Amino acid sequence: MRCPFCQSDDTKVLDTRLIDDGSQVRRRRECVSCGERYSTRETVDLNLPHLIKSDDSREAFSEDKLRSGLLKALEKRPVKTSQIETSIARIELKLMTQADREVSCIKIGEWVMEELKALDKVAYIRFMSVYRQFQDIEAFKKEIDRLMR
Repeated sequence: MRCPFCQSDDTKVLDTRLIDDGSQVRRRRECVSCGERYSTRETVDLNLPHLIKSDDSREAFSEDKLRSGLLKALEKRPVKTSQIETSIARIELKLMTQADREVSCIKIGEWVMEELKALDKVAYIRFMSVYRQFQDIEAFKKEIDRLMR
């Protein structure tokens, strides 16, 4: 791996550890040329299905979009980053295990709501209100009543 400081290809690995429940490898490296130390992370490069959007167009799955949606719903909520990453990993696992090479965005949205419901009820309601396009307070009330049961 090339050193980010001096661009030398001569680096050595000092330490290797599994992180995020074993889904990533963290390597501590040192450049032999300049002596600087830095960390790298390795993850599996997945070939995930394409998503079918509501207008019937197709697009590649984006972990960044998934993370962004979860973070918006969870903004200022007491949820750990590790819990969010675990939820993302579970959704990606569901995607990988799909037999079809294309998956509806509706299905992804349902999976996100399942994860949010388990993580934080307020975030779940936030996400659902946008996702299901709640038009009035009655829609909120109905969903909150369902949660309270």
